[in-house]
Amino acid sequence: MAFFQTAPKLGNQHDDDALLREHLARTLPDDMRREIEPELRHLGGRAGGDLYELQQRDRLNEPTLTSYDPYGRRIDEVRVTAVWDEGARLAAEHGLVATAYEKAHGAHSRTHQFAKVYLVGESLDVYTCPLAMTDGAARTLTDLGNAALRDRAVPRLTSRDPKTAWTSGQWMTERTGGSDVGLTETVAKRDGDRFRLHGAKWFTSAITSQMALTLARPEGNDAGGRGLALFYVETRDASGALTVRVNRLKDKLGTRKVPTAELDLEGTPADAVAGLTDGVRNISPMLNLTRTWNAIGAVAGMRRALALSKDFAARRFQFGANLVDKPLHADTLAGMQAEFEGAFLLAFRAAELLGRRENGEGDDAEERLARALIPLAKLTTGKQVVAIASEALECFGGAGYVEDTGLPRVLRDAQVLPIWEGTTNVLSLETLKALSREGAPEALVGDAERRLASATDGSLAAPVRAARSAFEHARAWLTSRTNPATTEAGARRLALTLGRALELTLLCEHAQWCLANGRGPRAAAAARRLALHGVDLLAEHAGDDAGLLARG
Repeated sequence: MAFFQTAPKLGNQHDDDALLREHLARTLPDDMRREIEPELRHLGGRAGGDLYELQQRDRLNEPTLTSYDPYGRRIDEVRVTAVWDEGARLAAEHGLVATAYEKAHGAHSRTHQFAKVYLVGESLDVYTCPLAMTDGAARTLTDLGNAALRDRAVPRLTSRDPKTAWTSGQWMTERTGGSDVGLTETVAKRDGDRFRLHGAKWFTSAITSQMALTLARPEGNDAGGRGLALFYVETRDASGALTVRVNRLKDKLGTRKVPTAELDLEGTPADAVAGLTDGVRNISPMLNLTRTWNAIGAVAGMRRALALSKDFAARRFQFGANLVDKPLHADTLAGMQAEFEGAFLLAFRAAELLGRRENGEGDDAEERLARALIPLAKLTTGKQVVAIASEALECFGGAGYVEDTGLPRVLRDAQVLPIWEGTTNVLSLETLKALSREGAPEALVGDAERRLASATDGSLAAPVRAARSAFEHARAWLTSRTNPATTEAGARRLALTLGRALELTLLCEHAQWCLANGRGPRAAAAARRLALHGVDLLAEHAGDDAGLLARG
């Protein structure tokens, strides 16, 4: 009889995820955990069941743009996929944004929200993209104090009714630059009490959203970031007509289910959100949130890659045994698991800090900690997910390279995560800036040391030493820098050292809790493995020849 390989399967993504369940048991009050567990289990079942099956069936479908109707009228109609239609319903009904604003569980509401996003997001074909921007818009409009815009938009952005729920876009990127938004060319011309925007936006994700926040320069303002203002735009007018022109949808490497468009703004009506300057500063609350979403998306992608790889290893028979029983393959999977566990804890630490800040529980030291840790969480997990997704494809051999297995999508979608919301280099420079503020290094290292001090089991001695050594080297490196050029050249190595040291610290703390609470030695083994992968990436003279080599 001919042999046919059994495809990998997914189980309930809540019940199969020991780390998630441990983390919630360790960080949440028992009564809250028991209250939210049935919904998490339900979402975990859907993520590994009907949603995953729909995702696989819908693999070839992508958004479409119809520019004209049969009689030549410009309509710019964008249609999304079946997974996205289901994602919109699910996101509203389960409060994937609303949970954070209802605050039913106080400072823990962000952990609750992101646990749901983590469980189900990877089966929704990156519908988390508009959800992240929606969350960011709701937070920005809430914080900036424009009552009229807040009262109009936030109830829709946080609605649990799929019929009334809105999503938001985030239109920042222009042809002149992505990271350097100070080069924005879009002009805002006053029209009575409102403005009209004229310009082009080069990369606008989720163009089907009902509103967007965007940057534009009011006429007469100075060049640069200070001269920009933050504007609120609704994508359709009262008659239902589009207020923008959609030129085309982007043909991207990954996130192909996300309708990402190039737009022309030709007198698009807009409202200033908070004054007519300092737009870049005013988008900071949005960036903190979307970067946390990015980190949660990264660990969800890592978890999906691991779940498929482990299930396949238990089914694939080669050289006399299943792959999972082959020492080298088991070692490979263990390395992937260790990276994932550190990344997971760092991403959810960012979520925890957001929740405490929004609930008024954070002090000044915690605020300084969050400013450094959130960019570190985004950049570190963004690099890790690409490596883990690539390794997962290799675990499948040739099948991992074949489109109809659905595996290449995992890697392609992961590749955007080091790019969106600030590239690794941009966030490394932001880390340098955050650490230059008085008390910031002390807040970061002090918090880490308190956690490392709790890891007293002898099996954790080596990873605790590795984390402490990395922090000490990073602090010495920072204080010894005298040349701005070599400091900047080393910013990525510094940031990744701090990010990986934070992951190892959090994993040591978690492992100690697991050992003390009968949860077994898995997390301790992950901490030891993560330490062996390399934590301290700083090298004293690594940046000296950067300019020469870059031009060579």
